[in-house]
Amino acid sequence: MTAPGVVIVGAGQAAAVAAHALRGHGYRGRITMLGRERHKPYERPPLSKAVLVAPEEPGLDVIAQDAWERVDIDLRSSNEAVALDLSAREVRLADGQVLPYEICLIATGGEARTLASAPPGRSHVHYVRTIDDARRLRAALQGKPRIAILGGGFLGLEIASSAMAAGSAVTVIERATSLLDRFLPPEASAWLESGLQQAGARLMLGAALERIDILPEDRMRLSTDVGELEADEIVVAIGLTPNDALARDAGLEVAAGGGVLVDAHCRTSNEHVFACGDCTSQQRPGYETPTRLESWQNANEQARTAAAAMVGATAPAPAVPWFWTDQGRHNIQMLGLPAPGLEYVRRGDPATGKVLWIGHRGGVPLHGVAIDAGADLRAIRPLFEQGKPVLLDEFQQDATDLRAWAKQMRGGVRSTVQPPLKA
Repeated sequence: MTAPGVVIVGAGQAAAVAAHALRGHGYRGRITMLGRERHKPYERPPLSKAVLVAPEEPGLDVIAQDAWERVDIDLRSSNEAVALDLSAREVRLADGQVLPYEICLIATGGEARTLASAPPGRSHVHYVRTIDDARRLRAALQGKPRIAILGGGFLGLEIASSAMAAGSAVTVIERATSLLDRFLPPEASAWLESGLQQAGARLMLGAALERIDILPEDRMRLSTDVGELEADEIVVAIGLTPNDALARDAGLEVAAGGGVLVDAHCRTSNEHVFACGDCTSQQRPGYETPTRLESWQNANEQARTAAAAMVGATAPAPAVPWFWTDQGRHNIQMLGLPAPGLEYVRRGDPATGKVLWIGHRGGVPLHGVAIDAGADLRAIRPLFEQGKPVLLDEFQQDATDLRAWAKQMRGGVRSTVQPPLKA
């Protein structure tokens, strides 16, 4: 009789990376992967960019076909897990099957938050979470429609840039009074707003949607508290909700703000169940409450950590959170996490070329933001990992070689803290 092995609930980025890592650690037992979609695990970041505008759809496989065959996974596509029995160590599927497990890994990701006034499935309303969602929007963009995007976060703004590149007229409706204000220093946010407007986007900031009316010829009128507009297509990009219902119903601990609660090794409150990716909340150093990180990097890092813990191997060192987004022809990268009360110093000028900000507390770098300066951000990454004060006045000087400066700062130089930049 075949041993139950590992059952992975979910078939996305984190699930595939975890399965690959298990094999890399020498695990030779059975790996069963359960996916709601009909597709093999694929990369999601291109869905809002290349998939919408590239002449040919890019390859999206998380694991190449030849490597997939070597990993030897029993992938059950279009077969959702509906219940988890912790005492019996079993997963029940929608089709009635029951799968036993030695170890279960929950990698169920998240769902797009929805609006009652723009429900999924309604004609001309789009939520971009899956490859099928992106293909549907791509088809709609062929007609160069007027697009209203509800939400000015990373996803909404990436879709806005792609839609404009495809020839559509774009309006972004955002509740906040500035774009990405939780992630960017004010200067960077202002630069982003200006660039989008110069590219032709209309921005309705500080605007709350009140209603959507269906007009003749499938047109729609959106009413907000600051004005109205008509659109042919609506894209809703207002965030993600973690898929933690399976864990919650099974009795696993779930964070107050949502997400399966995991420790530093991605263990849940049950010793035979692990979790990773967008469905999790994890306690992180320097934060009072568990946090969720919805990022490609975090999905990969947690997947590798979970796989190592599952087989008793040494886990990789915790990585400093890293995010990136493409906005038109510009690339924005972020290192670390923003926090209240950070002071920012800047190197370069966003109006003329690449620019890099360091958000610090007492001279200790905690948050880095780079516009078209990803190589510079990578050069100073060790300073974020070290967590010690640095000489910020030297960082701001254009003549300073950042790689050499970072090496010097790692040697332990007393910081002279600079005041925050004035607008």
